[in-house]
Amino acid sequence: MAVYKLSGDDLIPLETTSFEREGIRERYDLQRLLRSRIGFLAPATLLITEEFGGWDEGRRRIDLLAIDKQANLVVIELKRDETGAHMELQAIRYAAMISTMTFEQAVTAHAGYLRGLGDARDATRNILDFLEWDEPREDEFARDVRVVLVAAEFSKELTTAVLWLNERNLDIRCVRMRPCKSDGVVFLDVQQVIPLPEAQEYQVRVREQSTERRAARTDTRDLTKYLFEGARLHKRRLVLAVVKAFLRDHPTTSLEQLETAFPGKLQGSSLGVFTTLEQGRDIFERTGHKRHFIEAGELLRL
Repeated sequence: MAVYKLSGDDLIPLETTSFEREGIRERYDLQRLLRSRIGFLAPATLLITEEFGGWDEGRRRIDLLAIDKQANLVVIELKRDETGAHMELQAIRYAAMISTMTFEQAVTAHAGYLRGLGDARDATRNILDFLEWDEPREDEFARDVRVVLVAAEFSKELTTAVLWLNERNLDIRCVRMRPCKSDGVVFLDVQQVIPLPEAQEYQVRVREQSTERRAARTDTRDLTKYLFEGARLHKRRLVLAVVKAFLRDHPTTSLEQLETAFPGKLQGSSLGVFTTLEQGRDIFERTGHKRHFIEAGELLRL
């Protein structure tokens, strides 16, 4: 559909042009401009990094990588051509490669991105604030990967493939971004074409119901929150708060006395309720998982 300029006496169609004709490059122009306006393409998302290629094999890179409010990763692929040829297959490969990303890996990528911009913000704090989390939640991070395809036009083959994949509970969106021109000024006509905005809410509800049914069959995580000293806490934070409260009320407690008060069997595994900072760091370095609170503000000092 054409875009019109409204004048006093007439509707004047804007001249249709192309990115190539206007000398607009894919990476150095489109990507650079859109990274600060990521909401145009994927509302309610935070850009983690651009040109991400943090996997072991290949030289392929994700144009823009973001997260949404549900901590899902969002792969955004840009093409300036008129068909978006094969970009759905490329984006699916990227989504599969990135699906195992951890919170710590996302922080590392975001920190590098911020440094490149000369932005002094703390990457961890920036992500946690966006997600409205008080601490990293590895079990809830990157549980799904969404895909956003952006092109001037999409071929029938691509849209057919995307519709078929979305019916099978993938989340792929196609955003058409057409350049047009008036009096030497280039404008962008940005529209989401798949799913149609009018049908998106219904399709999201259907997909969420299917996802919830699968999750109910497989998810055994304990997400219960507990009220302790006026705060609502997940189990891990509750244990830390209880031990801190014990030490506050018993300030001269020794390590042996603490082990008597909180024996290792309470934790249900060989890790115990607590350990030394050195051992906690060693476990994290060997396994890649934070099984203990080892940050400066979380340590217990006897």
